[in-house]
Amino acid sequence: MAERKEKTFKFVVVGGGIAGVTCVEQLSANFPSTDVALITAGRHIKAVTNYKQVSKTLEEFDVLERPSSVLEEKFPNLTVIHSAVKSLHTESHSVETADGRVFGYEKLCICSGARPKLLTQDNPYVLGIRDTDSAQEFQKRLSKAKRIVVVGNGGIALELVYEVEGCEVIWVVKDKAIGNTFFDAGAAQFLIPSLGADKPEVSAPCRRTRYTTEEPASGGAQTFTADATPRGQSSGTVGPGSALGPDWHQGIVLHGAEQVSRRVSVEYQCEVKQIFTSEDQTLKPESVGSWPVYIQLTNDKTLGCDFVVSATGVVPNTEPFLHGNSFALVGDGGLQVDDHMRTSEPDVYAAGDVCTACWEHSPLWQQMRLWTQARQMGWYAGRCIAADVLSEPVDLDFCFELFSHITKFFNYKVVLLGKFNAQGLGSDHELLVRCTKGQEYIKVNDTNQDKNIFSLFYYLCVCV
Repeated sequence: MAERKEKTFKFVVVGGGIAGVTCVEQLSANFPSTDVALITAGRHIKAVTNYKQVSKTLEEFDVLERPSSVLEEKFPNLTVIHSAVKSLHTESHSVETADGRVFGYEKLCICSGARPKLLTQDNPYVLGIRDTDSAQEFQKRLSKAKRIVVVGNGGIALELVYEVEGCEVIWVVKDKAIGNTFFDAGAAQFLIPSLGADKPEVSAPCRRTRYTTEEPASGGAQTFTADATPRGQSSGTVGPGSALGPDWHQGIVLHGAEQVSRRVSVEYQCEVKQIFTSEDQTLKPESVGSWPVYIQLTNDKTLGCDFVVSATGVVPNTEPFLHGNSFALVGDGGLQVDDHMRTSEPDVYAAGDVCTACWEHSPLWQQMRLWTQARQMGWYAGRCIAADVLSEPVDLDFCFELFSHITKFFNYKVVLLGKFNAQGLGSDHELLVRCTKGQEYIKVNDTNQDKNIFSLFYYLCVCV
């Protein structure tokens, strides 16, 4: 390209999330006398702390936001460039940033993450939660809200509906049960009572927990309340009533404008048909009351609320890197990477949510865009880049042999191993289930396809 490169680095990593920071730490430590650059749009980076190797494949860690200067102090050979990437030119091995600067690289690793898949673009009443800024915006809006609608059935949605208090929450899921990304219908039923009970950390003298449940029909609703006073069931369009990194909601107040502790209504097996504001008088049913925004569902219900949270998944953030290059993309929009985390462009690697693993997977592993895998991919990408530079062989890391993830939902510790939800097994497997109400839910999926491996395991227990 015509612009002169401001500086050329041996290694350039794009992205200040877990994958990018883990990768840059690996490279900076392995090559202490080599110039390394981290390009990130924010002033803070995501750092892994309190890392624990629970087993050969299971790991636990906390994610903290820290000033990027912490990294530069730890690694004198590291330069942090605060700017978004405007474009990538793989032929000239250069990256142009949004502020007009151009940096050269010998090896580049793209760890730009993913962005929320919003229900609709440019709607002020629809909010996606992905980073610290959007989480703070959510907190600000929630403080004035009496009712919100959460659309989605993944990790962010699961965390939100449990953590939000002082506000009615209507949860819209397209499936027959909650949380089907992480567990089956049996585990969902085990967790459901938690929506109608006070959270354990909130204690008050002589306060009784009251909750009601109603089994949902196809396209039906289920309502849970937790308050100091009982609440009855009503009929009509709206049921009665009142999630960034692991534990992203810790330390921020997720409380609405109401006094009720918690009130959650679940709309099953439906999706969003239309979103409109109070100005669209021809679309607004009289029975739903006056709200800033309305959401029409495929089950023919129309719900009014203060705002809508779109938690329907993410899209790999590849846009700044595609123009003028020949990256191979996968159906989910991710950059295709091989078993050395290499993309289809020379000297360009990728890790984390922005990429899709396209090597032949182990029978017990699948890619899920989780913080655990972001750290693993970032670490492995740094290792692969180092091996390529040193002309050393590197084997696929064992973390890609067995899927493993530890998280927490509804204040229960959740451990997932292998094909934890019997993905792709058909009917040729046996389920072993043990459940103690309010204490534990354990499911083992056993298959005879390989007698040398106890292939599938799912575990849910109370967090102590």
